[in-house]
Amino acid sequence: MKLLSFAADGKDYFGAVIGDGVVTLNDKIGQPDLRSALAANALAAMHEAAKAAAPDRKLGEISFLPVIPHPRKILCAGVNYRSHAAEIGREMPKQPSMFIRFADTLVGHDGALIRPRVSDNFDFEGELAVVIGRGGRHIKAECALDHVAGYTCFVDGSVRDYQKFSVTSGKNFPATGPLGPWLATTDEIPDPGGLTLTTRLNGAQVQHSSTELLIHSVPQIIAFCSDFTALAPGDVIATGTPEGVGRSRKPPLWMKPGDTLEVEITGIGTLRAHVVDERA
Repeated sequence: MKLLSFAADGKDYFGAVIGDGVVTLNDKIGQPDLRSALAANALAAMHEAAKAAAPDRKLGEISFLPVIPHPRKILCAGVNYRSHAAEIGREMPKQPSMFIRFADTLVGHDGALIRPRVSDNFDFEGELAVVIGRGGRHIKAECALDHVAGYTCFVDGSVRDYQKFSVTSGKNFPATGPLGPWLATTDEIPDPGGLTLTTRLNGAQVQHSSTELLIHSVPQIIAFCSDFTALAPGDVIATGTPEGVGRSRKPPLWMKPGDTLEVEITGIGTLRAHVVDERA
């Protein structure tokens, strides 16, 4: 099942993707948004409601929101592919190296990826993201996938000159984190360890890797995060980016207004964003 959050007719909704249409689930499940539905342990109910109904909207008629529009936590793994560690000259971390993003950094599929006016060092990082379905503390790695609702695509848009002196600032400019287009639930992706991730800038491939090359696996990242914070339904965990980022190229390849960035992951689909300049 693929679940999404979207806007239509001036209101926000969530639903299930059926072909080229959407079954709106708010009233069927009795929840205001997808995060609340996950917190209510309503995955099975959403599946049954989606099977029993015909689509009530076309995908082409909606505006995509971030899959989880207002997650309580966005936790991101840095330097989590061996190839990326090598290209930036970093040692492989012995534990997941996590940083935090703010909710206002998120952007929906086909939305505007905003290059901040204070910098032109705007870089791309295509990533697999995990959405938590069942929360907890001190989750063991061998049980961690039982806590996952599903997986989605993520762009960790990075302002590199700011990141040099502060990871928090370089990763938290508003509207620099596209998330979507939808959530592929674990019945569609039982194992996130063998997915293929491809990032394209203006149609040209710039990143291509298997998630089996993660330094720290999805279960290991979940277990680590749950040791230092309580995970809750709807929390988003980004798992890191492979080699090919713009700052490591000669000359550097920065995103600029008019560019189109895509992240495609097998079993999920393609997340697309359009780069624009921040308004003065």
